Amino acid sequence: MSILRVLEKREIFSAIMRKPRPTGRSHRKKASRQEGGDKCVLNSSQAKPSVPDGLVRQQKKVVLQASVSPYHLFKDTAEITAFRGSLLSWYDREKRDLPWRRLAEGEVDLDRRAYAVWVSEIMLQQTQVATVIDYYTQWMQKWPTLQDLASASLEEVNQLWAGLGYYSRGRRLQEGARKVVEELGGHMPHTAETLQQLLPGVGRYTAGAIASIAFGQATGVVDGNVVRVLCRVRAIGADPSSTLVSQQLWSLAQLLVDPVRPGDFNQAAMELGATVCTPQRPLCSQCPVQSLCRARQRVKREQLSASQSLPHSPDVEECAPNTGQCQLCPPPTKPWDQTLGVANFPRKASRRPPREECSATCVLEQPGALGGSRLLLVQRPSSGLLAGLWEFPSVTMESSGQCQHEALLQELQSWVGPLPATRLKHLGEVVHTFSHIKLTYQVYGLALEGQIPVTTAPPGARWLTREEFHTAAVSTAMKKVFQMYEGQQPGACKGSKRSQVSISSSRKKPSPGQQVLDHFFRPHVPTDAPSLNSVAQ
Repeated sequence: MSILRVLEKREIFSAIMRKPRPTGRSHRKKASRQEGGDKCVLNSSQAKPSVPDGLVRQQKKVVLQASVSPYHLFKDTAEITAFRGSLLSWYDREKRDLPWRRLAEGEVDLDRRAYAVWVSEIMLQQTQVATVIDYYTQWMQKWPTLQDLASASLEEVNQLWAGLGYYSRGRRLQEGARKVVEELGGHMPHTAETLQQLLPGVGRYTAGAIASIAFGQATGVVDGNVVRVLCRVRAIGADPSSTLVSQQLWSLAQLLVDPVRPGDFNQAAMELGATVCTPQRPLCSQCPVQSLCRARQRVKREQLSASQSLPHSPDVEECAPNTGQCQLCPPPTKPWDQTLGVANFPRKASRRPPREECSATCVLEQPGALGGSRLLLVQRPSSGLLAGLWEFPSVTMESSGQCQHEALLQELQSWVGPLPATRLKHLGEVVHTFSHIKLTYQVYGLALEGQIPVTTAPPGARWLTREEFHTAAVSTAMKKVFQMYEGQQPGACKGSKRSQVSISSSRKKPSPGQQVLDHFFRPHVPTDAPSLNSVAQ
């Protein structure tokens, strides 16, 4: 019997023997772009046993023990049923047509279906839907099955992933595919618990999404969109990243998930948060569950009080105010902001500014190389920031002005031997912000003109043509560096003074129409997104 089957049987047995208990894991901290995530996944209609009414009573008991008012709960099964029905009916009418949904719509092979869900889920982490569409299409054309991905090289994976950001996602996706093929007989785990236990890079959210969408398991999910929807529907104003609030959100998600269409329900909740219940300027008039939304009810009460010039007084349906006892209500230090409306919920987590670092990098070019001009690229270490990607030779500097020229020249000479120091020219700087690092690149250029062309490179380095550079596994930051280098070459347009300003600072504010599009294609942010300490764009 395979390891997978043993684990799943053990899980079923354990579920029978143990008493129901609320979930207790807190979701991971979000990246700086988490708020407003966009999520779109596949279809599901496989039936599962209904959620017992006892879960409602169980949840009320647990929450009350935690000093949380029942105001933040659903009062009965009729209210839960109404929420499910309204949300699913809206989703059936309004869901977006996306390639991962089309791909799996008629897929009968559960392993291929689960693989398609898995790829889309991983790509959509921290990334806009508009960006993912082309990458997903290319990926599934190149590696349509788990077996195809397992047989690919990491270099091929990095090359296709280049520009998508958070590069460890692609590496872990391939590691997971190899594990399924080599250790699990080519069959995906079928439950959220075994998916999370067995597959690298699959956390609680991703496991629940795959299990519910591909295999019809009635398990709830909580991503950034679901957090926002639930916090508004039940007027939860405490910090959603705290252990207690996270616990309650997962409990609510499990309580609400439709037992007949769990995958569709989870997608509907995320779709609602992505397109209607958005971070700013939510479209409350278009919300299918507005009649059940406590945040909207609160807005109406506040507006009524303001119009009558009356101080706010608690409604009989409102959580007991000013007692300091309810741990799901906003803290006293966060008073109601009339201008925000329902966007008072959820409470925004404080953001740490990215740490600042400086690097000196050089575009080393052989203009007279055989077969055309060539550029030197070296490979980054196999772990850490941008692991395994290719870049121009670089050195990390403690500050932007300390011995850059000498240190960078030594780095270049370690790859290609003696070089004329006088030809190493400073071109300007490029600033690129990763999820947790603001990295300033001091950009240099050096052309090996009049020297014997170098035809070979030492291990860990490559000479690439311009065409090869643009298709290689290089980061967006390196493409910015090369863009600056190209702009400094003879004949290039120099009207923008790019050598004196950060590329990122020269971007114009988007037009109102573009802002609407950006808002619609907001990135999805799962609660099990990659750790900010180990990945970056």
